[in-house]
Amino acid sequence: MASNVLDSVLFRDSFGTPAMRAVFDDRELVRKYVEVEVALAKAQARCGVIPEAAALEIAEKCNADTLDFDLLRHETEIVGYPILPLVHQISKQAGESGGYVHWGATTQDIMDTAVVLQIRDAFALIESDMDKLRATLADLSRRYRDTPMAGRTHLQQALPVTFGYKAAIWLDMFERHAERLAQARPRVLVGEFAGAAGTLASLGDKGLAVQKAMMEELGLNVPTSTWHVARDGFAEAVNLLAVITGSLGKIAYDVMLLAANEFGELYEPFVKGRGASSTMPQKRNPISSELMLACAKGVRQQAGLMLDAMVQDLERATGPWHAEWIAIPESFVLSAGALHQANFMLAGLVVDEAAMKRNLGMTNGLIVAEAVMMGLAPYIGRQDAHDVVYDACRIVNEQGGRLADVLNAMSSVSERLDPQLIEKLTDPANYLGMAPAMVDQVLARYMSRK
Repeated sequence: MASNVLDSVLFRDSFGTPAMRAVFDDRELVRKYVEVEVALAKAQARCGVIPEAAALEIAEKCNADTLDFDLLRHETEIVGYPILPLVHQISKQAGESGGYVHWGATTQDIMDTAVVLQIRDAFALIESDMDKLRATLADLSRRYRDTPMAGRTHLQQALPVTFGYKAAIWLDMFERHAERLAQARPRVLVGEFAGAAGTLASLGDKGLAVQKAMMEELGLNVPTSTWHVARDGFAEAVNLLAVITGSLGKIAYDVMLLAANEFGELYEPFVKGRGASSTMPQKRNPISSELMLACAKGVRQQAGLMLDAMVQDLERATGPWHAEWIAIPESFVLSAGALHQANFMLAGLVVDEAAMKRNLGMTNGLIVAEAVMMGLAPYIGRQDAHDVVYDACRIVNEQGGRLADVLNAMSSVSERLDPQLIEKLTDPANYLGMAPAMVDQVLARYMSRK
């Protein structure tokens, strides 16, 4: 039985995805270790460090899938790292060429580079899920470009916006995240091969050539200097995930709030039984949003751990390096889970335009008091216009009625503004500002990057 939600039979597909778990699966990690060892042997043969025949035999015979995993686990517990036990086994697999396995390398070279390969695979999954999400958000932005709804600040109605404008703000965040991911790849997808203290001393004057050839074999960028204790690349990767899931948490929070009965403007897709309560049959809880928010909080915690792990001692770290083994897999799995929930939820999002219209009118025009103030300001000045409209709003709040009617009854207003103009000014649909134009700008940016 699993001891955490990421591996739990009950919860694992709520907080992650099978594809991302497979990237960070133990067996896949060991395959990556073997892939790095084979690439190292091939690179060294290319550079004349080991015989070509040895590299060919290592590549042909070393196989992660036929290893004794029980023995590997047992010896890893003793040694503290999996590479020495792994080298014991694959050296035997390599037969006569076994003595050339792991030539001139150190444990961290193999482990770090394997993690980089995992991150490369994981980034591809994150990018694919974000592409789906961006397409969905673009569709919502386009479809609801001109659908008025109440914009809210400090949880109170402020000014009218459109739902397309809200969705475009969500989309624009992920346009930036797509840029960040593209920009992070060259910095993060850098392999490591530097030897015991990072100087490549064991390979003499061929160290840098082997390093370059090894990265070519793996399709990774070549480091300009050793990064055994310079962990900004991995920290950037996890903190990028924290930023991405932070945006997912913001979307989730919006949807949860607007799904409350008192708003009733948005609902997650209906699936029979989903979000049901064990005691309240009427409930339809926003499960995907809740999971997105939980995942975001989890990634944020791991991002902090990665920043803490950057503070490492001298040329090879002690405990901080080990902390990364916790943070990196969990962050990617949680991020994949959050994106999966977001794609499901937003693709089937129920938008209640009637509720948006109803809520927009609930203040009887107060939501566009600014529009009236700005319409009156050219006649009596901005401050006096503010005071007049403020008094009118107080009457509506205390005595009820429509803002338009109260304004028409005030001589300071009716003598300057035609009743039809007041009606127009107090219609929320007429005070959307540049919201639709901003939607167009975001969509144009999306289409240019698509």
